[in-house]
Amino acid sequence: MIALIGKKVGMTQVFDDTGVLMPVTVLKFEANVVVGRKTLDKFGYDAVVLGVFDIKKARTTKPYAGQFPENIAPRKIMHEMRDFGKDVQIGDSLGVDLFRDTRFVDVSATSKGKGFQGVLKRWHFGGGRSTHGSKFHREPGSTGQSTYPHKTFKNVKLPGRMGGEKVTIQNLKVIRVDADNGLLLIRGAVPGPRDCTVVVRTAVKRSK
Repeated sequence: MIALIGKKVGMTQVFDDTGVLMPVTVLKFEANVVVGRKTLDKFGYDAVVLGVFDIKKARTTKPYAGQFPENIAPRKIMHEMRDFGKDVQIGDSLGVDLFRDTRFVDVSATSKGKGFQGVLKRWHFGGGRSTHGSKFHREPGSTGQSTYPHKTFKNVKLPGRMGGEKVTIQNLKVIRVDADNGLLLIRGAVPGPRDCTVVVRTAVKRSK
């Protein structure tokens, strides 16, 4: 598996080789620096620790800055990538050209937060009749029991906070790789707002 940390730029439209117009999401990648490695002998699993977005050492705490090697500046965002499919060493800089031969990717990001929402928006309930005098329009309906036990069971679909959760979209097709500008164009939508951090991995379910 190959994975990189990037940023969502936004959406646009491009034409493919046959002249078909398709929507694409533009992802931008700065240099992903290998700041650490986890080995099977020491940690029980193999992983590569990638870091992006430089921050000044004076703006970091000593415990945070102490996990970086001496020749590597602290990075704002770090992720562990298990079973990395490329042999890399600490200090190597990785770019979007790693996806040049990749056709499908999985993208993970934090979805947009939508605040406190009712059951119609959060769970797609149908609601009651809209006619006058119904007295039941957008409510969730009865949730308790008429007999024992007198309680509401767990995992009942009720109003609550919506969004702001980690979401992974699988099998997104790679349309274009612009290594000069560090851009990756993939077909379809990616979770999260503009300028959010995304983690792009080679697809685990599809390769062709």
